[in-house]
Parts: sequence; C-alpha cells; structure tokens
Amino acid sequence: MKDFSLEALLDRHGTRWRWLAVATVMLGTMATVLSATIVNVALPEIMAHFQVGQGVAHWLVTGFIAAMTTTMLTTGWILDHFGLRRALGSAMLAFTLLAFAGGFATSPEWLILSRIGMGAVAGLMQPMAMYLVFRAFPKEKRGQAMGIYGMGVILAPALGPVVGGFIVDQLDWRYVMFAPAPVTLLGVFMVYRYLPWPVSRPEPYRFDFPGLIWLALFIVSGLDTLNALQHAEGAGTRISIGASVALVSLILFILRERHTPHPLLNLTLLRRPAFRDASLVAIALGLALFGSTYLIPLFVQSALQFSATEAGLLMLPAGIALGVTFPLAGRLADRKPPRPMIVTGIVTFAASTALFALSDLALGFFWLAAWAVIGRIGLGLIMPALSTGALNPLDPTELGYGSSIINFSRQLGGAFGVNAVALTIEYGQQGMGLTSIDAFHNAWWLVTGFVLLALWPVRRIRG
Repeated sequence: MKDFSLEALLDRHGTRWRWLAVATVMLGTMATVLSATIVNVALPEIMAHFQVGQGVAHWLVTGFIAAMTTTMLTTGWILDHFGLRRALGSAMLAFTLLAFAGGFATSPEWLILSRIGMGAVAGLMQPMAMYLVFRAFPKEKRGQAMGIYGMGVILAPALGPVVGGFIVDQLDWRYVMFAPAPVTLLGVFMVYRYLPWPVSRPEPYRFDFPGLIWLALFIVSGLDTLNALQHAEGAGTRISIGASVALVSLILFILRERHTPHPLLNLTLLRRPAFRDASLVAIALGLALFGSTYLIPLFVQSALQFSATEAGLLMLPAGIALGVTFPLAGRLADRKPPRPMIVTGIVTFAASTALFALSDLALGFFWLAAWAVIGRIGLGLIMPALSTGALNPLDPTELGYGSSIINFSRQLGGAFGVNAVALTIEYGQQGMGLTSIDAFHNAWWLVTGFVLLALWPVRRIRG
C-alpha cells in the first residue's frame, strides 16, 4: 500500500507538495463557485423551459446557497472524524453525481432539489480549502497562499458566465448543470494522490444534530419568509408564521450552541472582537459577492436586452481583474495590517454597485464591463486581508472551526442577500409598478447600502 503520510508526500514531492495540495482543494472550491455562478446566465432559459417565474427560479440560486450555508458549520466535526483526504474525496464524488442529476431534471422541483443537494455538499468543501492553507503554510506565507489559491478560484466566476452563456445560446441549459463535473472528477484523482492521511485525530465526540436542525430551520424559514414577501397579498399568515419560526429557531440555535460541549458554532471564537467583526464583514462580503453575481447577468439580460453570451462576456474582464488583484492583495496581506485593505475594498466595491444603479439603457457594453471590473478589484482587496485578519490570531486547533465560521458568515450574507435582491426586483415591478430597469436600480442601491454598513465593524479589525 502506498504511503500517504505527510513525511512520505514531502519525500516524493518536496516543498512543492504544499502547492499541489492547494491546487487540489482549489478544484473543489472552483467547482462550487462555478456551479453557483454559471447557472445565473441560464435562469431566463430555465424559466422559459419550465414556465416558472422569478419567485420559483431564484431558488436555484438561493437554495444552493442556503444549503451550502447550513452544512458549512459541520466541516469541523467532519475533519476531526474523517480527515481532509477522505472527506474531500467523498464530497467531490457526491457533487459530481448531483450535477448529473440536475442536468437530467424533468421538473423544476427536481432541478431545485439537485441544486440544494449540490449546495449542501459544497458547504462541506469550501472551508476545507482555507483549513488546508492555514495548516500547511506558516503565518508569513498565508496571505500569499490565499492569493494564489484565490487567483485559481476566481477562474470559475470569470469563465463561468462566459462558458454558461455560450452553452445556453449554442447548446442547451442542461449542459450548464453538467459543467462542474469534470472539475470535481479531476479533483477526486488529485485528492487521492496529493492529500495526506490525518496526522492525528481527537477523541470521537457526538455530532450536534439538534444544532444543525435549528440552524436549518432558521435559514429555510427565513428565506421562505422573504420569498413570500414577493407576493405579500393574501400571504400575511404565512409571512407571520415564517418570521416567528425563524426567530424562535435562531434563539434556540444560539441557546443550544452556548450549552452543548461540542457546538457547530464555536461561540467562544465570536467573543473575540477581531474575529467577531471579521465575521460581520464576511456577511457583507457574501451579500456583495453573491448579490452582484446574481444581479449582473439578470440585469443586463432582463433590463438591457443583452444575450446570454453577451452577459457572460461582460463578466470576463471583471474575472481577469480579480485574478490580477488577488495575488497582489495576498502578498500585501502578509506585510500590511488588514483594515486599510478591507476599507479600500469596501469603498471600491460600493462605487461599482452605485455606478450600476445609475446605469441606463443608453450605456454601452464597455462601461458596464468597467463597472464590473471596479467591483471585482474591490472584492480582491477584501478577501485575502479578511482571511488573514480573522484566522492568523487563532491556534492551529481552532482553524477548522474558525474557517467554517468565516465561510458560513459569507454564505449567510449571500443566501439572504440574493433573496433580498430578488424581493426588491419582484416587489418593485409588481407592488410599486416600476419599470424593469428602475426595479433593478433599487436592487443595486440595496447592495450598495449593505456593503457600506460593513465599514462599521471593520474599524476594530487590527490583524
């Protein structure tokens, strides 16, 4: 039997093993981000195929993100009990099978369920990448490693809309669902070639199933309440019950996490001001990242009458800009305090969304692509600095739960952000009788406001 201990891998591959391991976990994140973003350009085609409206179609995005958010906090327990090698390999294989299931969907319910399943598996995979980077690299190299890791990861959202637009226009939306499968299949091969056996494992401890149930109930009922608000007339009872269930579930989840010996959400980490504030910024980052990624293709296709291919091409320069920014920002994050970089990134991104909010039918492709580039430069400045500012102060034994919480916070912002954006568009068009472009403008201002709110917790991040 081949030896996959850490020492054996270092003997076989030398110091480049760290980068081979980063490339391996990068594939898992690329697949999840690709799957989360590529479907956006296919939404109008899917809506037409199944004859469903915005209120149903957005669950293809929101359901994915909500499921990802719910399972993210389980990563710490899974890593403790199964190790990175077995957990990531199994997750990638499951993700591949679910992608094929979505591609063969014969109803919107089937498609949404497959997307929810993919999101649940994606939630397990994403924190594993950050966990490996912060375990494999010394503190002075982590920003650089996150920058290189991020540069690879952004290839997915950069190329995803372009590939997705081409697939939708030239082939069929079903092939969009199949697109992440080759990435995860390659990832499975690399997992069992480059990732080590666990060095050690803690004593087995019980999984926090009650905490997971209360968390899932909070997320599902909260998102369903936001969805019901899109058609509020006659839905007062559903909205009231949903909001009450969400509030009670959140309270019970927090109480559970305070008193169980092995919680999903390690509240002791959130008692540290820098980590807590970094988590709040991550919520705003998630809203910005997922809200804008959802909005841009829908905005230019529905309000500006771009084709799916044009919508995808619009995002390509932004992806390239993010790819250039990420490694530079990663190096800076190793040398500079995180707060100035995060503040600069927030202001830059807010400028981008404000420019989109001021755009009209007369604005050409070039200027819209420029607004997207500005936004991605802002995100590129935020992400490495936020990771190092949040996780560098933690002990190695806390990194699994710390990375889960930061990723969870970002996804939570994304889940509720996409739903809030969809609500703003739907309510603007139906409840207020706005034109399509005016409703989208309101959604862009909403994203701008929420991102600027992150400037408040950022002031206490020292790094």
